Amino acid sequence: MESLALVAMVSIVTAGLTIAIGSVGPALGQGRAVSQALSSIAQQPDEANTITRTLFVGLAMIESTAIYCFVVTMILIFANPFWGFFLEQLGGM
Repeated sequence: MESLALVAMVSIVTAGLTIAIGSVGPALGQGRAVSQALSSIAQQPDEANTITRTLFVGLAMIESTAIYCFVVTMILIFANPFWGFFLEQLGGM
């Protein structure tokens, strides 16, 4: 039973680190992208539509990184692929 508890503990810690790092990075990236877009719009107001459109595409790509980290976290917590292996080793509990 110790190995199953160890897998659970490592999975939870890894999930926590994944969502922590995976949400801080994109948040900083989005903040910087918005800051630069607002600066660009202030310098060239005629190009506001193009800058805004490009900004939203870039923000969607940045946000997808955070969503992938969230998906990995949910897999580690709820659908861990290692559970089956360790349950078989413990006798099919």
